[in-house]
Amino acid sequence: MTTPTEQRNPRTLAIDAVGTSEILSMVNAEDARVAGAVAVVIPELARAVDAGVEAIRGGGRVHYFGAGTSGRLAVLDAAELLPTFHVPDGLVVAHHAGGLEALLRAVENVEDSEEGGAADAATVTGQDLAIGLAASGSTPYVAGALKAARAAGATTVLITSNPAAPLAPLADIVIAADTGPEVIAGSTRLKAGTAQKMILNAFSTTLMIKLGRTWSNLMVDLVATNKKLRGRMLRILAEATGADTDACEAALAEADGELKPALVHLLTGTPIPAARAALEAAHGRVATALTTLGAPA
Repeated sequence: MTTPTEQRNPRTLAIDAVGTSEILSMVNAEDARVAGAVAVVIPELARAVDAGVEAIRGGGRVHYFGAGTSGRLAVLDAAELLPTFHVPDGLVVAHHAGGLEALLRAVENVEDSEEGGAADAATVTGQDLAIGLAASGSTPYVAGALKAARAAGATTVLITSNPAAPLAPLADIVIAADTGPEVIAGSTRLKAGTAQKMILNAFSTTLMIKLGRTWSNLMVDLVATNKKLRGRMLRILAEATGADTDACEAALAEADGELKPALVHLLTGTPIPAARAALEAAHGRVATALTTLGAPA
């Protein structure tokens, strides 16, 4: 049976016979369907987030497994968590079929290897959450990873664009965003890939919020790895506290460049060492630390 992502799209049959603007309009119209498909799977996505929170609080990790576009999107999501949320190295791990070489160039047969997926999942433990990404819902590499993860006792998740995904029985939670046939039949880097990116964005962002790595809608665990991010740190402090630039710079310097203790210090007047202690006692949650110190959260 042909999966939805491999079927021909009746709305784009004449895509090669129209002008440039019409082609772009067809692509855009199909893209507009993705957000609705993702909205339908929010209940399952919420279960995955809660499972991720439980895994990390229990000393486990989150693993992504994917091949091709799916794997590249997983690598992108995991990589961007460090500068945005100061996630410890190895807490969210992306495994891409074929490794680093396959990120830039397709490597023959790696996505067809169940053994490769199982080998990449060898480090998964029963405390972990394992997430497989497969637009078609049938990628052998992902099958091998999910089987190995389940055998290790991990909670398993499948992210797919096939509501009848053959790999569904391997997952405790199935997130199937039905994006339908692609603009170009089988090109899952399009709508299916966009859905996966949206789902990963929502999953990892919500996971970080639940773990206390934001305060309100501000990135308070930000790591300033460049000039732009250092400027963002100062803007966050100024916006959150009302302090002027000099005070924000002084607080950051005293906090060795760490935003959270500088923020708690500016909001409460608490010395930096005491602000750090309050944050440690609150498992990094700014709102809890503020309440402990007698300030509004």
